[in-house]
Amino acid sequence: MLRHYRALHEHAQTTNNPHSSQTSKKEMVNEALVNMVIKDSQPFSIVDDDGFRELLHVLDPTYVIPTRKGLKAMVDHKYKEAKEKAREQLQKVAAISLTSDMWTSLNMDAFLAVTCHFIDDNDKLCTILLGVEHFPKSHIAENLATGHIKLMEEWGIKDKVKCLVTDAAANMIACVRSLNVRHAICIAHALNLIVRKSFDDISSFNDIRSKCRKLVTYFRTSTTAKERLAQVQEQMGRPVLKMIIEVDTRWNSTYNMLGRVYQLREAVGAALASLKTDSTPPPALEYEAVQDALDVLAPFRQATVELSGEKRVSASKVIPLMKMLNHAVMSKLEGLKSNLTRQLGDSLGRRVRENALHLESLSVMTIPTLLDPRFKKLGFLSQGKLQEAISRLKAECATVIRSSGLHSASTNTPPAQLPASSGAGQSSNSDLWHLLDSTVDHNRMSSSATADATVEVDRYLSEVNLTRSEDPLVYWAQHKHLYPHLYQLALTFLCTPASSVPCERIFSKAGEVLSKKRNRLSPNTLEKILFLNKNNV
Repeated sequence: MLRHYRALHEHAQTTNNPHSSQTSKKEMVNEALVNMVIKDSQPFSIVDDDGFRELLHVLDPTYVIPTRKGLKAMVDHKYKEAKEKAREQLQKVAAISLTSDMWTSLNMDAFLAVTCHFIDDNDKLCTILLGVEHFPKSHIAENLATGHIKLMEEWGIKDKVKCLVTDAAANMIACVRSLNVRHAICIAHALNLIVRKSFDDISSFNDIRSKCRKLVTYFRTSTTAKERLAQVQEQMGRPVLKMIIEVDTRWNSTYNMLGRVYQLREAVGAALASLKTDSTPPPALEYEAVQDALDVLAPFRQATVELSGEKRVSASKVIPLMKMLNHAVMSKLEGLKSNLTRQLGDSLGRRVRENALHLESLSVMTIPTLLDPRFKKLGFLSQGKLQEAISRLKAECATVIRSSGLHSASTNTPPAQLPASSGAGQSSNSDLWHLLDSTVDHNRMSSSATADATVEVDRYLSEVNLTRSEDPLVYWAQHKHLYPHLYQLALTFLCTPASSVPCERIFSKAGEVLSKKRNRLSPNTLEKILFLNKNNV
């Protein structure tokens, strides 16, 4: 009973005595213990481990280690405080973008993860994990939409969500359509499809991939072959590297596999010569094709890595990056030695251009690009699409001006300029002339808002671009008073991430938390731990 009292109730009895050093130290240790469980994915049962208890006893013999139930209660309390703090922060922001994805745990339980992205009062890009909710229902669009609506209402952000980023799955696309918000396809998935389909276009290249995969599988599954390859690398005075196998769902794993096969081509050849196996190394011409393919695919790998970040503005990079990818592929075609890889390059270039033209038709991609002072008009592949995007930006800006009521004072005619007779009889004729007068006022306001939007957008676009290393949010913090309406649009559009990678990172951490050692962890507790971990609480 004494141990239970000290672990769970002593804190409540001593809060009125903040000067107690013993209580203060106990609270600090408790906080550190909770943080260790959250940050290091440790199970609650760690408080029952003999080695851990011995360590804490050596560090502080007076400290009473809480029970598993007590430790879980501390995590629950910390979660409630952190969630309330996050909710208060979201109430202050003007616009929010979400990313969403599904995950299946080792217990075959489905989870829906949603992350939230916004620009705060200090003009900083912020990310909050809203939830990783157990999703036992079928993954049809209607159920997914209901899950998203429930989460948005719980956080009080339903009217602030401007965009939802997902993969290109049909159920996700239909879900976003029913939510009536802008939809952005994860650019990482788009690049994966571009490269994978280009691979499929060139059957001869897929044959080389198959040979490389078979070779890699041999060295990864045979202990003798693996050890022999390591010995050969040591004899050559090179660092010992292992083979990398590709994953069907990620094209960059194919890039890594081919890169490692080419890097170890000499060691592989020497190792195979001393092994009794039917596996043979690729011939010189195929190695040449692999080298050329790596050269062509390198920009795609760089683009995938860059657009998967969540610390900087990224949606505005998508259109310029597609333009640069097209340029990179076209420039590399001239130096390719292999006819096979020239075909691959042609297919990649064609698919990149098709994708770029599609993206340049979407306001969710074009407006962020124009609002990014690093890119503006320079990022577009099609000049026709550029002019359409500028028109959309002006229309959005005019809408902001009309809704804010901050349009030019010239829309209101000064009373001194009104005819003297206009005042007389105004009250008697107000009902009679109401429709005409309101129509005139609306047209005057709309015309002025459109003119003011045109001036503001043209003046902004005429400025010199920032360098690519500069932060666009710093620019908008400094120019919010010069371009007040475009600043409001920047808050709305620049918070959108280019990919749904933030959700995939959640799932990577979820796999660590819900491990074999913690396979009985409830979905509710899993969500709390992930919330605290990913929100750096």
